[in-house]
Amino acid sequence: MSQKAIIFDLDGVIVDTAKFHFLAWKKLANDLGFDFTVAQNEELKGVSRVDSLNKILNWGNKQLTEEAFNRQMQLKNENYLSYVDRMDKGEVLPGVQKVLDYLNENNIPYALGSASKNARHILEKIDLKDGFTAIVDGTDVSKAKPDPEVFLIAAEKLNVAPEDCIVFEDSVAGIWAANKGEMTSIGIGEEKTLYEADYIFSDFTEISIEFLKNLLQK
Repeated sequence: MSQKAIIFDLDGVIVDTAKFHFLAWKKLANDLGFDFTVAQNEELKGVSRVDSLNKILNWGNKQLTEEAFNRQMQLKNENYLSYVDRMDKGEVLPGVQKVLDYLNENNIPYALGSASKNARHILEKIDLKDGFTAIVDGTDVSKAKPDPEVFLIAAEKLNVAPEDCIVFEDSVAGIWAANKGEMTSIGIGEEKTLYEADYIFSDFTEISIEFLKNLLQK
């Protein structure tokens, strides 16, 4: 039987930094004179910072010079990081540690496949960085999800064939990326949104060790 491996997205899977992104984007929009909603924030899941800002400016009917655009991106990231800097182990989402413990105990390699350029910093803050065999983040990729690049690089670093990788994702773009990469996709979130995933759980507390064991033995 070939070696299996796990690839985790970060935001919305291991931690919920979406709330920090929301606060930072909302401040940016408010400073530019318009509002930003939770529903709009949902549409930015798995989307790069540049594309996110373009969407927000479009919603607010605003145009910026290239210089002003870059400045706003920088301000947003500084604001976001001020929240990240206050993170600790308590930010790890319920049920995640149980899964990581099982993987560690059974020598199952696992990687991070995240669009976030702050992924390594976040993993350090929540004290999980050392457990990952490989980390692939926004600094390592040129194509955003739904392109499978981030997951294919992770599979390569894990030295595991893509079809032997199991991806945990909370975004539609991430599920598409996993499916395009011919990996097993597990959606964390709502079934009506993530219905294209191979398996769907509302959160990690619903995932049993038995399920994980069977999946890794397939």
